[in-house]
Amino acid sequence: MARDERVTLLEVYQALPEEQFQSLKFLLEGQVPAGLLLPASRPELCRILLQRFPGNSLRVTARILLQLGRLDLIQRFQLPLEEQIPEETPWEPNGDTPKVTGDRTSGCHPGRIPAPPVNSQRLTEKDLMQVAQKLGKEWQEVGILHLGLERSRLEQIQEENPGNPVLWNFEMLREWQRRERHEATVSQLQSCLEPARLDPRILDFLQSLQRD
Repeated sequence: MARDERVTLLEVYQALPEEQFQSLKFLLEGQVPAGLLLPASRPELCRILLQRFPGNSLRVTARILLQLGRLDLIQRFQLPLEEQIPEETPWEPNGDTPKVTGDRTSGCHPGRIPAPPVNSQRLTEKDLMQVAQKLGKEWQEVGILHLGLERSRLEQIQEENPGNPVLWNFEMLREWQRRERHEATVSQLQSCLEPARLDPRILDFLQSLQRD
């Protein structure tokens, strides 16, 4: 059984393109020390997860793949999940990587077709700045996990605006807004940020915009 788990784990990691493999390691940082993750190759990451999550490494991996929008891999390798994946969830039948950024994906769940926004009110730059001022230091986690942005783009934003965390947050939100275009509404941003561990004033502020 342990050998089957290791083989499956390695096959899953080998099916990931390099950028998504790095994103997977980034999302594991809360559960595995970064010093072990960052230099790990695919076989080394398998060994680390099998040691730290014996009998549960596939479930841990499936949870991260869900966040990355790789539902096709979850289904192909029949990985265990706590939550049931809807049968109508779209996935690439040829195994191609769904893009986390770009025009083909939208909302805050990469790879899924978003529901029509309940409120069509657009976000102004002033609105985004007020949200940015309240976002904490975990802005990259918010960007990758809840807004579906790529880590490489967030690192670029940080390099372009050295030493200014509020601008990092603002540019991250503008990147999401540019990608979503007409779907970048107040209600859509609120929906994306609700599962995140954020200052409650952020959701209160977005709620107040919808009442205005």
